Amino acid sequence: MELWIPITIFAAFCQNLRTAMQKHLKGRLGNTGATFVRFGYGVPFALLYAAVLYFVFDNPLPRPGATLLIAGALGGLAQILATFLLIYLFSFRNFAVGTAYSKTEPIQAALFGLVVLGEHVTWTAALCIMVGIAGVITISLARVPMTISAVRNSLVGRPALIGLASAALFGASAVAYRTASLSLEGTTVAMQAATALVYATMFQTLAMTIWMAVREPDELRESLKAWRAAIWVGALGVAGSIGWFTAMTLQNVAYVRALAQIELVFTFLASWLVFKEVIARSEIFGCVLIVAAVVGIILVG
Repeated sequence: MELWIPITIFAAFCQNLRTAMQKHLKGRLGNTGATFVRFGYGVPFALLYAAVLYFVFDNPLPRPGATLLIAGALGGLAQILATFLLIYLFSFRNFAVGTAYSKTEPIQAALFGLVVLGEHVTWTAALCIMVGIAGVITISLARVPMTISAVRNSLVGRPALIGLASAALFGASAVAYRTASLSLEGTTVAMQAATALVYATMFQTLAMTIWMAVREPDELRESLKAWRAAIWVGALGVAGSIGWFTAMTLQNVAYVRALAQIELVFTFLASWLVFKEVIARSEIFGCVLIVAAVVGIILVG
């Protein structure tokens, strides 16, 4: 098994835990604050990871260049905007279809990867990606009234466009991060990923701090007061990001993001085993499709 596969699964698991913690914080913080803690409280852990690689494991430091600075900043901004759009979706009553569209990220990441990096996806991998997305959409629409008018309004409405925009920004962000990481030479893959992660996380923290200080100072203060819970969001966020950045340095972004859909399977296992929630048959079918896609990606990746 290639190294990027277990790293991606680890990252998806950490992201699942981090999302659960962020949802818990949303009861105390607003959308902006809950988003900020992911980056702001993650900076010390990102720096610690890079320091351990350098001082303990003797990974040499790379020489950052213009590509890192530009691609890392663009990726950071795209990720912030994508997260805001995804959270904004939940203000719509018919947000489920928009959320399903937001899961088209692997397709859009493949397109951005082709345009920016010239990376191709095999037909077999493309089929696996489509099967996985079909599984995610099946789960997302499982509890939506499937009337003709409801589906029509959802498919052409604002939530659908916001979902597509969110997916495009997430895909662009992933490709930008891979570009930033690959631009670093003279060091190991781990340090390439760590350096890109440190820069992107610090840039995102600075950008959001300035924005919140000007537009939402009360939210910034509440984010600082919630440090006891927020620090865990930062730690889990960075743990997941270490996995994402490393996997995307090793492998085509589209493959990594397609395998990452396994996060939804983790979510449903927790709902079923831990919270004893009832799972619909269509949701089980969606999970089966995702698992089949993940197995296919592992075999062809």
